[in-house]
Amino acid sequence: MIKAVIVDDSPEARESLSADLKRWCPDVHLVGQAGSMAEGLKVLRELQPDVVFLDIQLGDGDGFSLLEQLGETETKVIFTTGMDNYGIRAIKFSALDYLLKPVDPDELISAVEKLSQEKKKTSISENLKLLTEHLRPAVGAAAIKRLALNSADKVQVINISDIIRCESERNYTTFFLKDKKQIVVTKTLKEYEDLLEPNGFVRIHHSHLINLEHLKEFIKQDGGYALMDDNSHVPVSVRKKEDLLRALGL
Repeated sequence: MIKAVIVDDSPEARESLSADLKRWCPDVHLVGQAGSMAEGLKVLRELQPDVVFLDIQLGDGDGFSLLEQLGETETKVIFTTGMDNYGIRAIKFSALDYLLKPVDPDELISAVEKLSQEKKKTSISENLKLLTEHLRPAVGAAAIKRLALNSADKVQVINISDIIRCESERNYTTFFLKDKKQIVVTKTLKEYEDLLEPNGFVRIHHSHLINLEHLKEFIKQDGGYALMDDNSHVPVSVRKKEDLLRALGL
């Protein structure tokens, strides 16, 4: 059984999510609710649930500030928001989960299933630290330097500059790093393309995203391929060739 708390300043939203959990996620036991940041802090400290469904925008603050004040915690966080842009980029970079309101039952079920698959007592302090880093007003999209990758057994925080390339296979993405390390995550390449494009990454093929910082040569023969710093040959599709040339200023 997963112990859960809902923190949302809308009584209607709390009631709706509570009903959805009861209907679609029988393994989730709702142990408490809160309608403000102050009340949410108190409830979370007292109940220490397995997960909190946390509204981003609260009447007396926001969900991000609540987490900063909460400090070190083993409670998993699933953000809920009615806005599809506010803080979402930072949340994705931090490998945290979120749901858009009105909550889609399939998305809710998927988020809860992920919780069940994770180790129950894994700290998310590094994720929250990274989230705070990305939310600083002085940090622009292209200035973000680190990325959290949620692999099968742990969350790994890496420097974006260390990523040579990413390769997809179905719903999995493999990251190839400078130290020859490989990290596999269960997210699509499209999600990382959207995140990393402002940092000098280019999608050159349906299955390949490269970091221009690690591009050695673009070879025009054999259909066209990118030669990377790790000596890998990455195919460039006909459709993506113009995107690569444009990114190179050609």
